[in-house]
Amino acid sequence: MTNFSAFNFNGVKALVRVDFNVPLDDQFNITDDTRMTSTLPTIRKILADGGNAILMSHLGRPKDGPTDKYSLKHLVKHLQELLGGAKVYFADDCIGQSAIDAAKKLQPGEVLLLENLRFYKEEEKGDKGFAEKLSKLGDVYVNDAFGTAHRAHASTAIIADYFDPAKKMFGLLMEGEVISAEKVLHAAEKPFVAITGGAKVSDKILIIENLLERATDIIIGGGMAYTFLKARGGQIGNSLCEDDRLDTALDILKKATQKGVSIHLPEDSVIADKFAADANTEVRPSDAIPAGWMGLDIGPKAVGIFSEIINKSRTILWNGPMGVFEMEKFQNGTKSIALAVAESTSKGAFSLVGGGDSVAAVNKFHLADKVSYVSTGGGAMLEYFEGKVLPGIAAIKA
Repeated sequence: MTNFSAFNFNGVKALVRVDFNVPLDDQFNITDDTRMTSTLPTIRKILADGGNAILMSHLGRPKDGPTDKYSLKHLVKHLQELLGGAKVYFADDCIGQSAIDAAKKLQPGEVLLLENLRFYKEEEKGDKGFAEKLSKLGDVYVNDAFGTAHRAHASTAIIADYFDPAKKMFGLLMEGEVISAEKVLHAAEKPFVAITGGAKVSDKILIIENLLERATDIIIGGGMAYTFLKARGGQIGNSLCEDDRLDTALDILKKATQKGVSIHLPEDSVIADKFAADANTEVRPSDAIPAGWMGLDIGPKAVGIFSEIINKSRTILWNGPMGVFEMEKFQNGTKSIALAVAESTSKGAFSLVGGGDSVAAVNKFHLADKVSYVSTGGGAMLEYFEGKVLPGIAAIKA
């Protein structure tokens, strides 16, 4: 593995795995280009050195081979604009003669975007022959797609076998993701609070169990909190609950006590008589919610207690909202936690926000630049914090 920043790309064809799996509307306009903008520093460094960037990515989940809907050609114009007018060519295939010819023709400072990798079933199967064909297009391999690092696909992991250690590396985005995640998981300054939310306990069991070995405090909010509250004998009305996970919740609480980790559940909740933006609302103790009502956000007492814990922490990991923040009546909990994380960060804490909904929340409340790091890889980050080895990372480090 080589350090990207120290590498001189002059005269080098860099084969870069990016994650350009961006949302498109019916007219093929990009509705959110975050995944493209986040990898620009990597591309710009290669071009500034006098190299070429040959970009490969997937888009969507094409089932039947090449289709116009999933073609990466729709991204070329916007990519060229993002790169300030640098020449961006498009290859109508990602392997084969047309891709080889397009790569050969590139002049220093030019970019080639290959067609959707998933037009070939071999990509997701991690096919060695397909990976080898891709590898022939570049002199060096750069993985800058943290969002797909948990997949052992041809372009994210297998391809690395065809490059010498000195010719494979993380891009700047991937490097930042890995450094931030490793800092939280292996070098966290205490007190370390993990804030976890979202709907289901089942989605977060492995993360919570792994964090029990590392965190000093774990805050549990969102719909998943009510499974814990019911497991402890609370009345949760019609709140979201996984009845088949009550024993799991009790087991987690027991393990936390044994390990000296404090688990914090919301003392009070904003409850509603229906799941709707115009619902009637009240604030009640989280374990005394009347029948027919449901908890849709943490209440003011919980906000105060959670904020105090966050403010005393030196390391913060946030994954999952505190309530249904998409509806204005139920956004105060998530917004307050976001503000507390930002305030603690301003006082020197290291904060990592990851997982789709948490990222959406900090963006919604314009706080993304007030935390230490916002992860782009939802599923990849979750698996990393579950303690799993990510194939995309392991392949570069091998």
